[in-house]
Amino acid sequence: MKHYLPHIALTLALAQLLLILVSWLYSAAYPVSGVRSLLTSEGLRWFMGHYADMLAKPLLVWLLLLSMAYGCLTKSRLLRFGHTYRESRARLMTLFLLLLCVALMALLTLIPHAVLLSVSGDLWPSPFSKSLIPSVAFIVVILSAFYGIIAGYFLTLHDVYESLLYGIREGAPWLLFYVLFIQIYESLRFILP
Repeated sequence: MKHYLPHIALTLALAQLLLILVSWLYSAAYPVSGVRSLLTSEGLRWFMGHYADMLAKPLLVWLLLLSMAYGCLTKSRLLRFGHTYRESRARLMTLFLLLLCVALMALLTLIPHAVLLSVSGDLWPSPFSKSLIPSVAFIVVILSAFYGIIAGYFLTLHDVYESLLYGIREGAPWLLFYVLFIQIYESLRFILP
């Protein structure tokens, strides 16, 4: 599958170029259609002026955080079920830490007038629902790092740091595809009436 990823990325980049050309041709052929061209001064100003805003969506942050959580989870070997005493002890301690995290989240969301509930007292939409992915990623990082340290897979702070970077390296293709998809999506939103 990884062999095809560069071809898919090139196809998406070419689709963006084709979208620019088609928007220009269609708006020239049918000026009353309401379709806006990306090659006009308005289109160029919009694309260049809003490019960073197009990319700066919560999904980008989620991809980064989940990539780091994946790296830490993978390198800590938390999901590998080893049977040594040290791994069993680390797994038990990590389970206790997980229960503490769940209890803390329950206190922040389930009691009346909880801090992470919406003004009307609902979970959806609320600060809790908006922070669900970042919270899960943070908890996974904490649990994985804790397990890795106790089990002896992370010997130094540098090992934890490297596991987070490993996740970012592994998630880099998703970041590229995010950029390519989001610029096509936002361009379509600009072009279509």
